[in-house]
Amino acid sequence: MTSGDSILDSLEELDDFSDSGSDYETTIKSKKRRKRAMLGPQPPKKPRRKAAQKVMSNHSSSPIPSSVDPSVQQRQVSRGRSRQVSPKRVRRVNEGNQDISAENIYEAVCSGKSAMVTLVDEWLDSYKRSREAGLLVLINFIVQSCGCKGVVSREMFDSMQNAEIISTLTKEFNEDSVNYPLSTPGPQLKRFKSGLCEFAQVLVRSSQNSFIYDEYLFPSLLSLLTGLSDSQVRAFRHTSTLLAMKLMTGLVKVTVIVSVQLQTTQRQYDMENSKRMHDRASDRLEELQARVSELRENKEELSSLMNATFRGVFVHRYRDRLPEIRAACIEELGLWLKTDPEDFLNDGCLKYLGWTLHDKQSPVRLQCVRALQGLYQEKEFIGRLELFTSRFKERILSMVLDKDPDVAVEVVNLLLLIQQRTEEGLREEECSHIYPLVYASHRGLASAAGVFLYSKLKSVISSDNQENLKSDNAAFFQILISFYIQSEFHEHGAYMVDSMWGVAGSELRDWETMTTFLLQEAGLMYEEEGALIELMMCAIRQAAQATPPVGRTQGKKMFLSTKDKKMQEQDRRRITTHFIPLLPQLLAKYSADARKVSLLLKAPLYFDLEMYNSAQWLEKHLDLLLSQVCGIVEKHTELAVLQACAHLASALCSDRYTFSSRAHLAFSQLMDGLSECFSTYLSELLQGTADDDDIYSAATALKRIAALSSAKDPTGWKLFDSCLELLKSRMESRELDKELMVSALKCAAFHLMWAKVNAVNSKPAEAELKCLKKEVRLFSRVCQTCLSVNQPDIRDQAFELLCDLLLLYSVNSVRSEPALQSLVHLPSDSLRSELAAFLLDYVFTDAEDAEPDGEGEEEVKISLLQRKRNQLAGYCKLVIYGVLDLTAATDVFKHYSKYFKDFGDIIKETVSRSKLINPVQSAKTVCLSLQQLYSEMLTEDHSRQDLLEIRDLAKRLAMSFGVDLNRIRKPLVALHTDGVRFAFRESWEGEKQHPNVTFLEILSEFSFKLLQQDRAQLVEFLKSECPSAVLSWPSVRMYRRSLQARSSSKPRQQQEEEADAISSHETPVAKRRRTTAPGSAASVTRDSWLYSSSIHSSLHTPALTSTVQKQPAKQLASRKPRATESDIGGSGLTELESEDEFISGSQMRKVKPTKRSLPPSSQTGPTLDQQDLNSHLTLLSLIEDENAEREEAEIEDYESDSDRESPYTLPSTRHTSASVLDELFD
Repeated sequence: MTSGDSILDSLEELDDFSDSGSDYETTIKSKKRRKRAMLGPQPPKKPRRKAAQKVMSNHSSSPIPSSVDPSVQQRQVSRGRSRQVSPKRVRRVNEGNQDISAENIYEAVCSGKSAMVTLVDEWLDSYKRSREAGLLVLINFIVQSCGCKGVVSREMFDSMQNAEIISTLTKEFNEDSVNYPLSTPGPQLKRFKSGLCEFAQVLVRSSQNSFIYDEYLFPSLLSLLTGLSDSQVRAFRHTSTLLAMKLMTGLVKVTVIVSVQLQTTQRQYDMENSKRMHDRASDRLEELQARVSELRENKEELSSLMNATFRGVFVHRYRDRLPEIRAACIEELGLWLKTDPEDFLNDGCLKYLGWTLHDKQSPVRLQCVRALQGLYQEKEFIGRLELFTSRFKERILSMVLDKDPDVAVEVVNLLLLIQQRTEEGLREEECSHIYPLVYASHRGLASAAGVFLYSKLKSVISSDNQENLKSDNAAFFQILISFYIQSEFHEHGAYMVDSMWGVAGSELRDWETMTTFLLQEAGLMYEEEGALIELMMCAIRQAAQATPPVGRTQGKKMFLSTKDKKMQEQDRRRITTHFIPLLPQLLAKYSADARKVSLLLKAPLYFDLEMYNSAQWLEKHLDLLLSQVCGIVEKHTELAVLQACAHLASALCSDRYTFSSRAHLAFSQLMDGLSECFSTYLSELLQGTADDDDIYSAATALKRIAALSSAKDPTGWKLFDSCLELLKSRMESRELDKELMVSALKCAAFHLMWAKVNAVNSKPAEAELKCLKKEVRLFSRVCQTCLSVNQPDIRDQAFELLCDLLLLYSVNSVRSEPALQSLVHLPSDSLRSELAAFLLDYVFTDAEDAEPDGEGEEEVKISLLQRKRNQLAGYCKLVIYGVLDLTAATDVFKHYSKYFKDFGDIIKETVSRSKLINPVQSAKTVCLSLQQLYSEMLTEDHSRQDLLEIRDLAKRLAMSFGVDLNRIRKPLVALHTDGVRFAFRESWEGEKQHPNVTFLEILSEFSFKLLQQDRAQLVEFLKSECPSAVLSWPSVRMYRRSLQARSSSKPRQQQEEEADAISSHETPVAKRRRTTAPGSAASVTRDSWLYSSSIHSSLHTPALTSTVQKQPAKQLASRKPRATESDIGGSGLTELESEDEFISGSQMRKVKPTKRSLPPSSQTGPTLDQQDLNSHLTLLSLIEDENAEREEAEIEDYESDSDRESPYTLPSTRHTSASVLDELFD
């Protein structure tokens, strides 16, 4: 073999190789290396022949002898060493010499505390003394690393072949569990795996100048690992494959070193040889020639070892059924491609990465993408990757929506490398696959997309030849604004800023450039100004809070480091210093634009407000800010603007700031003006003489007062009586102006809320408390009256305010304040009934009843649903905090199943909390809700379907009781006794006998959580309550069966069948996931892709080993007869048969899932040894049998986003259910 020959011996013919047996015979060098004399010149070495071409006469001296006997050659069994399995643990090989033992090596690798170089050196010393004994120690270490308790003794080391050794080890594996060292969970796995890999690497490194060329150690070791890697025992296969791949990586590194040495020595020889005859040094020339010959022989030796390992292990194991094995193979392949590109970086090896991109398991895809990243990082590799890039770019682009976010993150990073390193890069339509990911909820993926977007924007800017930093930032904001507007996700600016914060933080902190854009007259378009203001406010929030937006977290709570906290404080000071003088100017410029000004008003909330007191000149800007805010309140009526002003007023009026008195004064003057404006029109409103303009002016004044009242105490302006009189007069005259009534309700409610706060803080006199209680009672009556009006806004506002006030003036609210007991206001019976009726009439209604029309239909639906959720949560709070009895929750519980999609989380939380209050009463309430539904069903024309719906509700409610059966004993018994009494209550006049007996079918849904003693007690109770004439009725018999404990003598399967026979129509049976049957819809889809493939092969696929998915028994009818396919365990794709096909193929093929058949060799009669082996294989839990292979889902092509909905959705900006529960229940 010359130096220019490929290590892999023409990979174009690699797939034509086939192994006819379960073990692959490694082809290696066998001729003894000639020793160069220490003194005197040595003639050049003759090229050595491969061991596969030479028959060895002395078997004991050959590591992998090849027999001349054709029968032995046909079995393809590597000639190994004799090994006997012993039940004892590994002992030292030679007790007299006290050499290192396999157990010593294993313990050192497991502990991770020993120096690996020292460990390997100790073993090499023992190997020098006796290479057979040393190799036996190493083999026993490998067997022990597999978790096998068998030990190989010296007697069998010289007489058994590798296949026989592995067979014997398999028979007596004696595993304690299905776990083996490489699959043991916890930190032990990581420590052992790293130690094992390090051991293999150090072994190669320590042997690179000596034992690697002795034609005994590494050929024997790799021969054994090749045989183990083909075993059906997963532990053998996994451990040996990992070791073989690590050894191969070490050999590749040594080959690169040898190649460099060979090139250097050859160059020296050529230079010496090119000299004139009398200038040459003949001894030097001969020495260089001998060195070149030696290095070539070394390289041939290494090439032979690597070629055998690649063909014998990698080619089969990269498609193994175990994803960990496939991932290990692909990880090491990436290292080979990068370490030795001259021999590996070609289409013959790259095709394995391309195929593995379609692997079903995400860890394998992840290793594949990371391997490609390492290749695209090297500029000199780009030319060799052109064909691969064009062939698999479409697949890589589709993987940005991979169902595993970690894979998607690495794919985006890979695409960034392709964009930056390749000449063609990515087209704009290809980049459009990545841009929307900056809005993804997964922060890692969004950040990777942000880096990609930033790189793209900077490349566009650099193409415009910008000169200085300031113009760069200005151009950056212009193009970023354009992208944000075109993306049309205008509610998600905070998510885009967070995505780019890590890479574009300096640009996004350039407050000067942003404010310059906003303050200049002829700068941006109107829409661009709005987008820049939104992005600027998002950047301010990100810098001041240093936390991601809602819904975008990395799974665990984030804690800021000391450095991050220091940077956060610096950012806040910079923001405050820059915006204090400029914010009044911005507010003045955009004061007429509601959307822009509502965003700008949020800026001071992120200021370090103490800085207003740090300098005299800053107080002037505070006065300007207060003036602008008051002017905005007087100018706008939009609720969003008024709420933003109220939030700012609350922050500025906080008592912790010394300037709060100035803020109080400014807002008090504003309230004075608004109160005077309202009082001007009050008399005309009460008399009914006000025109439309007067009503509008009074309504806007009240609306502004109500908004400010949420932040500032309004009791000093005595507006409660005026608002109450206005509400009464309007209700009497039925002149229901929506804006006026809603604002009056809010003002009066805020007055009562602030009055309660003042009463807690100031301890008022008894007369004041009586007056306040009277006001609460009067307002409650007005709100109760408003519940029946036809105006939805007025009705909804009255309900929400009633829930808040009843809670604020409840018994629990004054429990810690005995002096305020007189303020307790309990709802009357009529109010309780009206609150419940409101739920039934306006909350638990179908969406079709009030389906909106128009352009914003979806937004209106979401807003309506959110309002209903708030109203339901308000009612549930009254139940939870004792304002209403637990029995009032029946109106909520009975809608749990029907409205589970909209309100399921709120109702579930209410059920859970009611159990904490009173478990028995809660269970009785659950039963009462079912009784009410059953009674309603009887009064109407009911059907069997109605009963099934009630039973479905009972199932859901039964699951809410939890799994602690001892804790729920009393509640469940109380529920059953109430249910039985209801079922056998006396019939009323005109009713048929025992109309409620069918209720026992519903009650049976709760029986599975009863304990044995309770079941017996309830059976006796049933007999005492049930009339004798009814005992044989189907419902009674069904309930009795549900109470009867299952006999322990019955097999579990029979018990399940009996249970299914009772309720087979209700409970769906869990089914195993199985492959798509031929002819199904999925198969049709796959076939259309399969038939469109232009890849056809005339070469047969290599014979698959026992752990790879088998070749289908029948070929598809439409396929060409010469095209042979195989299910590849790791990719679900047909392996391309040659490099020519890889080059010419335009699209990957996908295998139609079919039942796999046994290989042809397994259909013939097995030998006696095979029968003996198979009899023991069935006893091992680590062996994958054919049935398990058939049941396991096929590894198929990863679904692209065209096949299914993308798992990445935009973060929701509406109230999530979790936030509702946190805010409304805590």
